[in-house]
Amino acid sequence: MNTAPSTALAVRDPWSLVPPLGNLDAYVSAVNRLPLLSPTEEVELGRALRDRGDVQAAGRLVLSHLRLVVSISRQYIGYGLPQGDLIQEGNVGLMKAVKRFDPEQGVRLVSYAMHWIKAEIHEYILKNWRMVKVATTKAQRKLFFNLRSMKQQFKASAGEDAETFRNTLTPAEVAHVARELNVKPEEVVEMETRLAGGDTALEPQSDDGEESFAPIAYLADETQEPTQRIEARHRDWLAGDGIAKALDVLDARSRRIVEERWLKVRDDGHGGMTLHELAAEYGVSAERIRQIEVAALKKMRKALA
Repeated sequence: MNTAPSTALAVRDPWSLVPPLGNLDAYVSAVNRLPLLSPTEEVELGRALRDRGDVQAAGRLVLSHLRLVVSISRQYIGYGLPQGDLIQEGNVGLMKAVKRFDPEQGVRLVSYAMHWIKAEIHEYILKNWRMVKVATTKAQRKLFFNLRSMKQQFKASAGEDAETFRNTLTPAEVAHVARELNVKPEEVVEMETRLAGGDTALEPQSDDGEESFAPIAYLADETQEPTQRIEARHRDWLAGDGIAKALDVLDARSRRIVEERWLKVRDDGHGGMTLHELAAEYGVSAERIRQIEVAALKKMRKALA
């Protein structure tokens, strides 16, 4: 029985085909030089992985399709994310496709892997394009990845320069997009608004000190600051239970003088009884009433302390 390894499997470590790289251009150049697999080699490697868990076979399948990931990643450069990150996420999708690849289905790996590569890139873009997710439902995801290209088509058909072309869609264009993607016109308008917006940093992005100005400066609620809340609770206690506790330490005359002078309001909106009114009631001088009042307030502060 011939036990010689096949041509597809009798190669050195496939990972050694990619040399140490220092930048994205070098990586792209290296993966474009990797050899492609013939349909026969692809089936043989797929069977080796499926039946024996051959890691070397999996490596050959992955390496031969790295250029596909690079090609697909270029379609998403317009979202403002680093191409290196897009390629990295696409490679994850490629490895998932290789793991699930069944060579007996009669479908080339390139066709099967495209779905997995795009799915991983889509997920990465949705998670990182904005701090706040712009697409969560299936319909919103479909809008997110098609609205930009359809706006480019409208721009091309209008024959207008990219710098002068309007940013918003006309009602007719909104209706066209909704019809093509099978969504509601309101959803198209909402997604266009989301795409046109951007993230705003709450904190200042520079060290200009007093010159810097960011939303945190005018969005902060000072009443929710911890020390402010403690002070507010203390004031509330003083105005209620605190005052009642302090009044309990006074004798009846001192308590009535304090209540009449500080805690009562007349019908005309002014304070309670005057020193002279209280003096006439108790048959003492106004100065004596003032002395009693001062002594009572000191006793109350001591009780509260």
